[in-house]
Amino acid sequence: MKAKLILKDRIVYEGGYIQEMVIWEVPQPVAGSQHLYKYRLFFGLPDQRIVGYDNERPKGDHRHYGEREEAYPFVTIQQLVGDFLADVEEQRRQYYAEQP
Repeated sequence: MKAKLILKDRIVYEGGYIQEMVIWEVPQPVAGSQHLYKYRLFFGLPDQRIVGYDNERPKGDHRHYGEREEAYPFVTIQQLVGDFLADVEEQRRQYYAEQP
């Protein structure tokens, strides 16, 4: 089986903020992960990641939130996308609250 693209979505928000999700189903787990998905979810500016979820090797599943990086307990694709979108919404809420 070759890698199969499951989701590819990109939104550009006001102020140049980018939200991008790319998820692949792969034939073997990525080193450090226990499931058959390779993913990269990003929210930020072109030169600044604000929120990110990925499972690059050999780190496995993890989340970037500002300057913090922590393990992410992957359960399902639906949960992954939901958690990411909740984090993005929180960051966007903070952004708009800071605007005059």
